[in-house]
Amino acid sequence: MKYLQGLIVIAIFIIISSGCKVAAPVQMPVVKEIPDTFGLRKDSFSMATVPWRDFFTDPQLKMLIDTAIKNNPDLLIAIQRIEVARAQVALSRGAMLPSLDGIASAGFDKYGKYTMNGVGNDDTNLSPNITKEQHIPSPTPDYFLGLRSSWEIDVWGKLRERNKAAIARLLASEKGRQYVVTELVAEVASMYYSLLALDNELVIIKRNIELQEKAVEIVQAQKAGGRATELAVQQFAAQLLNTRAIEFRTRQYLTATENQLNAIIGRYPQKIERDSSIMKQGLPTNLQVGLPADLLLNRPDIQEAEFSLRAAEADVKAARAAFLPSLTLSPYVGFNSFNASMFFNPASIAFGLIGGLTAPIFNNNQIKAGYAIANATNKEAVYQYQKAILNGFSETMTNLSNIYNNEQSFSLKEKEVSELAKAVSTANELYLTGYASYLEVITAQKGVLEAELQLTNQKKDIFQAMISLYRTLGGGWN
Repeated sequence: MKYLQGLIVIAIFIIISSGCKVAAPVQMPVVKEIPDTFGLRKDSFSMATVPWRDFFTDPQLKMLIDTAIKNNPDLLIAIQRIEVARAQVALSRGAMLPSLDGIASAGFDKYGKYTMNGVGNDDTNLSPNITKEQHIPSPTPDYFLGLRSSWEIDVWGKLRERNKAAIARLLASEKGRQYVVTELVAEVASMYYSLLALDNELVIIKRNIELQEKAVEIVQAQKAGGRATELAVQQFAAQLLNTRAIEFRTRQYLTATENQLNAIIGRYPQKIERDSSIMKQGLPTNLQVGLPADLLLNRPDIQEAEFSLRAAEADVKAARAAFLPSLTLSPYVGFNSFNASMFFNPASIAFGLIGGLTAPIFNNNQIKAGYAIANATNKEAVYQYQKAILNGFSETMTNLSNIYNNEQSFSLKEKEVSELAKAVSTANELYLTGYASYLEVITAQKGVLEAELQLTNQKKDIFQAMISLYRTLGGGWN
């Protein structure tokens, strides 16, 4: 009873001593509230909830996105990260359960004549109360075959918090995969429309080459008739050569973009089937953005940051609990004997239970360092979460402005192209009748070529801005 009382006193002392040294909670940064609306917009619906298969109507584009989701290396890497996180959850759950090991061991001890065990064994062998099989040989063998367990009782919730952190990281990794899908869908769609724009540019360039070739033929005929100079022929020929050079440069851009898109969808360079004219593509009309609070529900990167924040908070709680004593139970049962011939005798069955309290008192620098790391990581997670929200809101506002301004610019550029096309026709007529110089014809042709190319790129920019808005709002992963 005295020994038991002594152990209780020691245990209370350890608990009180260690409990007084538990680190105080650290003040965490406050996340700024997100605005109520995107400027003056008050949409009740967000297009981010529309699945990408419904948002995009081009069947060729849908096939490319499907292929990318199956084969993209970054997405396959993200899936493996989920498997790692799932294994971490299983590992943390296992730490909450008792371990059970099968033990088979054999050894011996040679006790000196003037040791407690040596004297005790000699004295025991002289006792008339033991049988021959109970005589203790010297050296003394020790055989054991049985089960041994160890179980840390989670008194302070340290293991539970670690399990919560592992689960939160698993959920964060799943959101990370969704974010990769969102980025992938947007990137494939954006590059697809770049291809369509380049296809359309080639059509425009070829049409202008044909017109310029006819212009060269006309000016050469006029020179032969004495109505034009060699300088005029050279100027028209130079313009034709410049346009042909633009064609080859555009072809190279087209090849590079096509190969890059093939790499993204996880395949080697090959022809990408597509509806080549971007000017035939209809623009999405449902551009509702919802409320800023919807970003918290729809954007995978914000949700990933939120789960990472939860994991960091659980890590801090686990790190604080590490300052408190740990209670471990270690039961065992099995055959234990120094006599091999009696090893499997029922009388050789042994069992026991050891319980122990372990608490850091003096050498707890590692625990303090772990707590400091956990708090710093927690603050970092808060800032990452705030950053994700700020980026989401800022990107949405930028893309809304981008779409509006590009649409206005596209409308004006269409009118410009129409006027320049008329100017080319007028310049040709005036040149043939001698009322305009060849430089005016060349300028008109050059102006309409540049305007038509800019018009194509303007429409591509509108498509890409809409895709970017869809991505920014959190669409594309479902």
